[in-house]
Amino acid sequence: MISDINHSPGSARRTYRPVTIEKPVSATPAKSVLTEPSKLNNLARSLVDRVFSLLMLLFFLPFFATIAAIILFTEKGPIFFAHERIGKDGRTFRCLKFRTMCLDAKYQLEQHLANNPEARAQWEENQKLDNDPRITCVGEFLRKTSLDELPQFWNVLKGDMAVVGPRPIVADEMPRYGNHLSAYLSVKPGITGLWQVSGRSLTTYDERVALDVEYVQTRSFLKDAVIVLKTVKAVVTLEGAG
Repeated sequence: MISDINHSPGSARRTYRPVTIEKPVSATPAKSVLTEPSKLNNLARSLVDRVFSLLMLLFFLPFFATIAAIILFTEKGPIFFAHERIGKDGRTFRCLKFRTMCLDAKYQLEQHLANNPEARAQWEENQKLDNDPRITCVGEFLRKTSLDELPQFWNVLKGDMAVVGPRPIVADEMPRYGNHLSAYLSVKPGITGLWQVSGRSLTTYDERVALDVEYVQTRSFLKDAVIVLKTVKAVVTLEGAG
């Protein structure tokens, strides 16, 4: 079962719609300088990502079954949550996660922001909350351990995402990349990335943008391997979780 705020329940259709920005707001003063990767390099990356993701899906299959059962019997609602995100070249896709929020999450957020000016300011700054009323008890554990993101290996297998890359953003976040939006749109978003192993929730949004641009400009297979290894460490130690 999948919960999706942008699609009717049960819908499995993928939609691709180009997304543009009329007035980008610069997050950092310098513009991105990108180099076009070769088609052979992109093909190799796609193949490695898909093989790796298939192996991870098989390896984590017992975890999938256990987490799904816990969510189903404790929360009495959809197991998965599909949120529309922006992918490579501005195409939208449904990013999968284990559901970590209550069923009336949108209402809970609106009420919380309306009654808490400090929370509203934090939300407008980072699109995150220290004390998010929408997150369930099970969901809090899944987020702390990053287990909620395991279903995104399916997104990689389908070709929507990469194992390593900028974290997928929503349309409302696009203006925050300003002149660097082209860097984000030039690659597939990743399950993990330079931002995730550089502090994650401990960083500002501008720092996140800078890390995404740095990754795009300097990415390589070796750097991706290092990021994956650092991700394992960050998950085990809960570094930057939140």
